[in-house]
Amino acid sequence: MIIPKADRLQHVQEYYFSRKLAEVRALQAQGKSIINLGIGSPDMAPSPATVEALTQSAQQATTHGYQPYNGTAKLRQAMQQWYQQLYKVELKEQEVLPLAGSKEGIFHISMAFLNPGDKILIPNPGYPAYAAAAKLAGAEAVTYTLDEANGWLPQREELEKLVAQGGVKLMWINYPHMPTGTAATAEMFEWLIAFTQQHGLLLINDNPYSLVLHQQAPLSLLSIARAKENCLELNSLSKSHNMAGWRVGMVLGQREYLAAILAVKSNLDSGQLLPIQEATIAALQNSNSWHSARNAVYAERQQLAHLLLEELGCTFQLNQIGMFVWAKVPQEVSNVEAYLDELLYEQGIFLTPGKIFGSQGERYLRVSLCAPAEQLQEAINRIKLSKETLTKV
Repeated sequence: MIIPKADRLQHVQEYYFSRKLAEVRALQAQGKSIINLGIGSPDMAPSPATVEALTQSAQQATTHGYQPYNGTAKLRQAMQQWYQQLYKVELKEQEVLPLAGSKEGIFHISMAFLNPGDKILIPNPGYPAYAAAAKLAGAEAVTYTLDEANGWLPQREELEKLVAQGGVKLMWINYPHMPTGTAATAEMFEWLIAFTQQHGLLLINDNPYSLVLHQQAPLSLLSIARAKENCLELNSLSKSHNMAGWRVGMVLGQREYLAAILAVKSNLDSGQLLPIQEATIAALQNSNSWHSARNAVYAERQQLAHLLLEELGCTFQLNQIGMFVWAKVPQEVSNVEAYLDELLYEQGIFLTPGKIFGSQGERYLRVSLCAPAEQLQEAINRIKLSKETLTKV
């Protein structure tokens, strides 16, 4: 390198899956059969209406130019109507900002509201992008503890102690929670809103999983009274509409907050391709039966994932929300990451170590449901065969 990398990268590593999937591809290039149960990239297609809308729009000569930085009015209105119908949240069109995926929104929010030296509260375990975006903005990520004993929910006493140390400006939550699959309650949202308003914090819920294997009506942070005063919500079509590679998301909340985010966003992109926006409008109109059919596939896969985890001696909670199963590794396994590497290299099964989501995930692993049932069954068979071979030896 002719010049050194920026100082801000000293505390930010390459994303785990970027590195690990390169490792998986290298094994596949050697001719090894790898069952990828690590990453949450939906393997099913978007609805036919979504693809048709993309195709029809892309065939028009006038749809390939720059688009508004905040999306078309029709797209914002479709997102507004979707939130009203699904989450019972009344939004004005100016309270909706389309994004190129919600991961983009995490970075934009951090850049819009954080100064060097500010602190943010992030869940442990939690999505690594929250901490990475904060560090890139020069802020300090302070973790709050989620664990199995407290149902993977924030605890007010701990939050009070963290805020009392000073400098906290923003708090991230992610419910339904990834990686644990825990659902929020309206009561939890209510006390978190009151708590963050009392301490002058911006509260943000990252909410991409609420339509995948949900047990009750989907819940939005913005459905709680007074939430718009200090709350934002991110959502995405990646998981719920099988559109991960399309990069379609949104941030919702008070227009003054969105204006600050747009000030960052408009300096980093030039709007989304119009055919993708028009396809998104179609996707937001997917029928309940389409969503139910998708969830039926995930429910079958979830049962197979449970069987796989039982073969591995892991324990887990039933009825987790989202496209993953979070499980505790047997106590006799001393090094979870080494154990999972052994599974990858000897059995050809890629599972995600829980430690990448924080220290509270040290004794856990995560299984993705984004693989056909046949592959999950093959993974079970490989583990059984391995156990039988060890018994014979």
